[in-house]
Amino acid sequence: MFQTFDDLSDPSCGAPHAALLRAELDRRGLDGFLIPRADAHQGEYVPPHDCRLQWLTGFTGSAGLAAVLGKEAAIFVDGRYTIQVRDQVDMEVFPARHLINEPVTDWLADRLKPGQKLGIDAMLHTVREVRRLREVCEEAGAELVALQDNPVDSIWEDRPEPPVGQVTLYPVELAGRAAGDKIAEIQSGLKGKKADACVLTQPDSIAWLFNIRGSDVNHTPLPLSFATVPSEGRPSLYIDGRKLSNSVRDALSDLTGLEEPSEFTAGLAALGKAGAKVMIDPALAGIGIAEAITGAGGSLIEAQDPVLLPKAIKNATELKGARAAHLRDAAAFVNFLCWFDVEAPKGELDEIGAAEKLEEFRRATGALKDISFDTISGAGSNGAICHYRVSRSSNLKIPVGKPFLIDSGAQYEDGTTDITRTLAVGEVSAEMKKHFTLVLKGHIAISTARFPEGTTGAQLDTLARIDLWKAGLDFDHGTGHGVGAYLSVHEGPQRIAKTGSQPLKPGMILSNEPGYYPAGEYGIRLENLEIVTEARDVPGGERPMLGFETITLVPMDLRLVEVSLLTAAERDWLNRYHARVREEIGPLVGAKERIWLERATEAV
Repeated sequence: MFQTFDDLSDPSCGAPHAALLRAELDRRGLDGFLIPRADAHQGEYVPPHDCRLQWLTGFTGSAGLAAVLGKEAAIFVDGRYTIQVRDQVDMEVFPARHLINEPVTDWLADRLKPGQKLGIDAMLHTVREVRRLREVCEEAGAELVALQDNPVDSIWEDRPEPPVGQVTLYPVELAGRAAGDKIAEIQSGLKGKKADACVLTQPDSIAWLFNIRGSDVNHTPLPLSFATVPSEGRPSLYIDGRKLSNSVRDALSDLTGLEEPSEFTAGLAALGKAGAKVMIDPALAGIGIAEAITGAGGSLIEAQDPVLLPKAIKNATELKGARAAHLRDAAAFVNFLCWFDVEAPKGELDEIGAAEKLEEFRRATGALKDISFDTISGAGSNGAICHYRVSRSSNLKIPVGKPFLIDSGAQYEDGTTDITRTLAVGEVSAEMKKHFTLVLKGHIAISTARFPEGTTGAQLDTLARIDLWKAGLDFDHGTGHGVGAYLSVHEGPQRIAKTGSQPLKPGMILSNEPGYYPAGEYGIRLENLEIVTEARDVPGGERPMLGFETITLVPMDLRLVEVSLLTAAERDWLNRYHARVREEIGPLVGAKERIWLERATEAV
């Protein structure tokens, strides 16, 4: 199994670990310290070696931050984790705060005293974050101290070793472009911005640029590393040499200089000493990176990571691979749904059993490299936890009479998938059908949207929510995230969300996943992946419009649809979608599954 169901959280760790940290801070002359859920690469998925927030508090979510002062502490999470955090963290030691509604800067502003010193790890907080933290400290008469080492590491006795996953070359037949061509494109962009070099901190940017993949974090083929790319000459890749076989080392040596990560700070200082103008992304680069450059005499150009946009706009080869991966994955998922419809009504199937069986069907394709994240297998009240992770202690039997939510994905060498379906188990209530249909209407609104060039994800986000809003309902996560090409299942800069500022471009892949989660009851989410399509003329329109091509082809559960709530156009979309699923996926599954698929995709 790629997924494990071990209990990773222990709320009882909070009090003793907080006491150890306070003692270490006192020894260092610090009055407080911030512990983000981040590593030096600012990635969503971090190796166990860098899970400091989990070690300190017990919280295992993918975003969060703890603040520890002398006599008070708190943990800050967003809307996805407001339920989970209370289950995993000792609220007496780390009371939970909403990361958006009450940011840590507001919390600190009310508590910092003149003359106090607040510590941070210089590599774990971005330039943009530190700018605001320094303002808060200065206003309070306190000092922000950027440390070169982390106090948590000094007291974490059984800290895991850093990962040394092997690096592989990603073939141009799947990448669609040679690494040398990509590097040349980035260098051309640097010249256009009059930058002498850029610093890359995101492992997926580095993997895409050099056409490599790795295995340093769970479920995402990333080689943890840093890179600098000059506007002229050879880049430098800072990566643990133990990850490189002789053949991979030889191939990379033709493209870039290879250095150990321990040389990264010296490489930044060398740029500074040369008086270089260095581009960094202030939202991704740690303040330690910026200060290593400026401290040696260099200057900074703050701009978005120059790899993000070219990586997000998939080329024809990457899109072909994504479509092929989704057909393969849909067939596996249909096999699972057929099996589920037999087993779930018996009342004995549990969340772990469902997750294991779905992975088994994906493994049977013979092409599965990994799952793309831990499957969210949420029965009953667990389905209401947006990013629920089933463990052996939380595992529930799937109840008859409630929706079951399963959000999962796969990593195939030609593409990354992510799909959520909400399934009826037995007879469900009229209220459940209503809520499911309101979510479906929002999903259809995104899928059928037509929009001019320059439209951002924030402008589309309302479409997914409007019918829920009319009913006085909403959901506390974005409607869609970007997805990589055999890379991260959560990719920027594109997203459909209230904060989605990146204009959508043809070739981008995004999820379409509105939901609704009555706390303590059940969860509903419907997710397909969509490719942004080229602008096309609309009959009678004045300008060409972009749109979406749906590449996830798995039935929606018609037993949860209240057809009377759908408009004629929405019914037509649902019937056309199901006809396409039947036509494209039917030939890929067995006879029994085809019979099931025919019933599951009947016209409404």
